[in-house]
Amino acid sequence: MKTDLAKILSVSGRHGLYLYLAQARNGAIAESLEDKKRTVFDAKSRITTLADIAIYTNEGELKLADVFTAMSKVGGTVPTSKSDDKDIKAFFGKAVPNYDGDRFYLSHMKKILDWYDDIVKFASLDFVTDEEREKEAAKAE
Repeated sequence: MKTDLAKILSVSGRHGLYLYLAQARNGAIAESLEDKKRTVFDAKSRITTLADIAIYTNEGELKLADVFTAMSKVGGTVPTSKSDDKDIKAFFGKAVPNYDGDRFYLSHMKKILDWYDDIVKFASLDFVTDEEREKEAAKAE
């Protein structure tokens, strides 16, 4: 089954990723990818879909789905966010060699490694494309 990054949520101040389930009266209902517990996030929660996230490169921005795909194509093991800083930077140097070192920080790299690990464990690296999402929206209308 394909993973729709537009339905995978990152919530500021919360560990892990969440799957969007439904709109609530004053927020959103989501389910943790890790333990499947449902949570209601209120309108004050800072929620971001992974489809809206990109990293800075020297040529512009690279969508997170493309970053994950590039990470999966690098040979060897993917470091964790707890790995040595040099190993993390070296890995991203291989996966996204043109990343902008002035605007794409080590803290961002660690967050992306955590997200990548969660996607690999609890979802799939086969992502829904924008065209597929548009077709699905047209069917719903």
